[in-house]
Amino acid sequence: MDKILVVDDEKGVCYSFRKILGRRGYDVITANNGLEAIEKAGRENPCLVIMDVTMPKMDGLETLRKLKSLYPGLTIIMMTAFSTSERAITAMKHGAYDYLTKPFDNTRLISLVEKAIMDKKISTPVTFDETENEQGDRIIGKSPLLLDIYKKVGQVAGRDVTVLLRGETGTGKELIARAIYHHSKRVNKPFLPVNCAAIPEALLESELFGYEKGAFTGADNRKIGKFEQCDTGTMFLDEIGDMPLSLQAKWLRVLQDGYFQRIGGKDSIKSDVRIIAATNKNLEELRDNGKFRDDLYWRLNVVSIVIPPLRERREDIADLVKYFIRRFNREFEKDVKAASHELIEEFENYYWPGNVRELQSIIQRGMVLCQSDFLSSDDCEWPAQTGPAEAKTKDIETILSDAANELLQRGGANIYKEAVSMFERFLIKKALEINKENQALTARMLGISRNTLKAKLDKN
Repeated sequence: MDKILVVDDEKGVCYSFRKILGRRGYDVITANNGLEAIEKAGRENPCLVIMDVTMPKMDGLETLRKLKSLYPGLTIIMMTAFSTSERAITAMKHGAYDYLTKPFDNTRLISLVEKAIMDKKISTPVTFDETENEQGDRIIGKSPLLLDIYKKVGQVAGRDVTVLLRGETGTGKELIARAIYHHSKRVNKPFLPVNCAAIPEALLESELFGYEKGAFTGADNRKIGKFEQCDTGTMFLDEIGDMPLSLQAKWLRVLQDGYFQRIGGKDSIKSDVRIIAATNKNLEELRDNGKFRDDLYWRLNVVSIVIPPLRERREDIADLVKYFIRRFNREFEKDVKAASHELIEEFENYYWPGNVRELQSIIQRGMVLCQSDFLSSDDCEWPAQTGPAEAKTKDIETILSDAANELLQRGGANIYKEAVSMFERFLIKKALEINKENQALTARMLGISRNTLKAKLDKN
């Protein structure tokens, strides 16, 4: 999930950004002044900063200069209530990506945010080799499972075929998609990621295919959809298992012959787009239950690459830890030598439900707190995992068995529904507590979309 830092001394503005961008699946954090922005940029590692020019303590332009000196690769969009060429020129001179004038149109904001994040990802190469120059993103690992993926990426990258990436949340599906793109013939053309689960169902069709002026209430101007924007390029459609059934037929036609129509339009539009799709869902089960079209399934499943969860390639954990320590040493200007042997053993015995993304988050937090040469469990605020994952699973099974016995002895007409509802309610509550009520992070931890989480919260 892309993290965006919004910096503004008006709390109402921060709230609006969190609401608007949060609906699009972005993880939005906020700061109310320049000093707080610098501190949060170092701790939270956002991919994009949106910052007001006029702020107390340290104004936006000075904060811009400091952020760019500390983090040269950080993308920053400046905003102000006053449109002056001098401020705009100064901001761009000091490395701002673009400039927004308040009040701005939400469509313009979202379009600019998407373009800024996409441009950053396109410019960041994805490599597999071990080199000292690690300015780009790396796919780390030498396990047999990962070596097989490297081979498949090499086989499919240069061929214009649809690729389906399958794997749990946090396994690195977008990294693999970008690796395919960077080694393809379309590398100098657009690369556009779209998260089907993050965009509300009512907006997904217009986002993908666009609409004509007057197509519906509020359609005051023609909107170009993402398929049209991405012509001759590569589109990464993430979480395709969450695509509404009503939209799948239209998407099938695009995959078949490249034609589509804008909402409210009559003309068929041709778009030459290579599709890389990804899902953490069981598509076969969705297909059998009538929630995913059979013809679309076969159209997608031309080349399928399964990305293994981290617990199935534990031999890669030590290399991943080394990589993240080197990476965060650079970002935080530290000189941590390595992780302790005890911490590595704990990592290797853990189940990793959040996969590589969870490992990265734990090490990032530990690197911020580490004051010695070696990263330890105490730095990572890591609960000791003394037994193997299988033993932990058995402990959980024992607890669930005792709870099931208690419920069965209690009896009742709707015992099954009550038991499932009760466990779901406690699971969501605990996940919200762990993620400090952040619904985007909670949905990611539970492996469900934000829309699904919201529906369950409303029901309970």
